[in-house]
Amino acid sequence: MDHDSPPDDDAALFRAAVGEVRPVRQDRHAGRGKPPRPHPQHSEAADREVVRDLMFDPFGGTEVQPGDELQFARTGLQRNTYRKLRRGQYRLDGELDLHGMTTAEARQALALFLLEARDLSWRCVRVIHGKGLRSSNRGPVLKGHVAHWLTQRDEVLAFCSARPADGGTGAVYVLLKR
Repeated sequence: MDHDSPPDDDAALFRAAVGEVRPVRQDRHAGRGKPPRPHPQHSEAADREVVRDLMFDPFGGTEVQPGDELQFARTGLQRNTYRKLRRGQYRLDGELDLHGMTTAEARQALALFLLEARDLSWRCVRVIHGKGLRSSNRGPVLKGHVAHWLTQRDEVLAFCSARPADGGTGAVYVLLKR
């Protein structure tokens, strides 16, 4: 066989195209982390805690407009940690969508979701409250309530409106205590 002429069979063509090869040291893909775990069953004590939460705070929410960005950080939270949250650089461990819920339903769903997040040691979650574009002249209802409820929860270190790709001003990233 002449070295200047192209090989005839497919295997030889492949070897010629690929050239020299070296063994791979490890072939495992790093991945993107674990997917969210399924919802566990809630205990009666957790349900009672949710009911207490519902009864405790009759506050009417924070006045916000559809395009307003939400932001909150507890005193002492490192600036870089908050900046990382605003950029959407934390892996989301879970998500709660409140669309179509009444205020009472949304509050209960959020309280149960935060209990679940605590039980599962989740670090960052997304809560979708909607932009309130269909709330007539009242403005966004759930958006203001969610902002207030999250500031009342000890396990919430910070929250901010999501990046446009993740819901923009219709959702918040929530950073939770470890």
